[in-house]
Amino acid sequence: MFVDRVRIVARAGNGGPGACSFLREKNMPDGGPDGGNGGRGGSVIIVVDPHVNNLIKYRYSPHQFAKNGQSGGKKQMSGRSGLDCLISVPPGTVVSRIPDEIIQAPIEEGQRAPDDLAPVPEDPAVLEPVTDLVKAGDKFVLCTGGRGGRGNMNFKSSTNQAPKRYENGEEGERGQFQLELKSIADAGLVGFPNAGKSTLLSRISAAHPKIAPYPFTTLEPMIGVVEYPDFARVTVADIPGLIEGAHEGVGLGYDFLRHIERCRTLLFVIDMAGSEGRDPRDDFAQLRKEVSLYQKELGERPYQIIANKMDLPEAAENLKAFEKRVRRKAIPIAGDREEGLDELKAFLKKELTTS
Repeated sequence: MFVDRVRIVARAGNGGPGACSFLREKNMPDGGPDGGNGGRGGSVIIVVDPHVNNLIKYRYSPHQFAKNGQSGGKKQMSGRSGLDCLISVPPGTVVSRIPDEIIQAPIEEGQRAPDDLAPVPEDPAVLEPVTDLVKAGDKFVLCTGGRGGRGNMNFKSSTNQAPKRYENGEEGERGQFQLELKSIADAGLVGFPNAGKSTLLSRISAAHPKIAPYPFTTLEPMIGVVEYPDFARVTVADIPGLIEGAHEGVGLGYDFLRHIERCRTLLFVIDMAGSEGRDPRDDFAQLRKEVSLYQKELGERPYQIIANKMDLPEAAENLKAFEKRVRRKAIPIAGDREEGLDELKAFLKKELTTS
């Protein structure tokens, strides 16, 4: 199961209270104050782990609580700090805070929440962006632990030799947040169902997406790595096929279009043989429209047309009419027969690798 958007409840630990204590030993029956400080509460920290590829763990474990700091002790002993809570996320995770006024089910201490807190369905514009974690190893403190309280030893003065004053620890920060994964890839495959995107990805990379002769075989994003003899690498993302109205949430593609937002180049994979009973020229125009309506900046991204299924009848004739209409050269390939893939890989290397 692939999960790329979850809602979590995060709570940092409270600081431990300071101690109120006085030194009492055999030869010091009336010693001064010696209450130690409380420990700092643990923080909730997000860490980017390249070995994690989705957020399914937090769909079923939405509560991420750090430990409280321990109380201060006698003989000026400070309490132990609370353990941090580490949240491992994939590269490309966007973190947003959910404002208190739109939280669907506030979770207070001592209450038990459902095991599957659903993402907030409201307009994403109301969410408060917190951070965008891209590089492996990046860390971000989501909720800071509370400071430990001071023990009574800190309040001794020339006028107050035996203070009984001490401080309770500060409360740790808390809140509800949305984690949303936007995959990182150099190029993104965009096309209608059964256009051959998954077959193409399996031929140019070591990825093994599910391939079958029916629409919507791809149900989740897949990223493949194209490797070259000189050790250059290009990453390519495949998302479920788009259909008309995808920008309005029709079909599966809308839920995964976010995974090509970071791509530097879009690869429009067109069934040039029209094997699904569609006109390749109309397919291309519709795909460009859906991408632009989803996000204007995405529609202005550099792109290349991949003319697939060139081994089928009518494909060559359709390609001539297609290029004449769109006034742009396409890269002809036949994914099943691995024809034209060298030209495509050369294009990807030239456009997307750096020396």
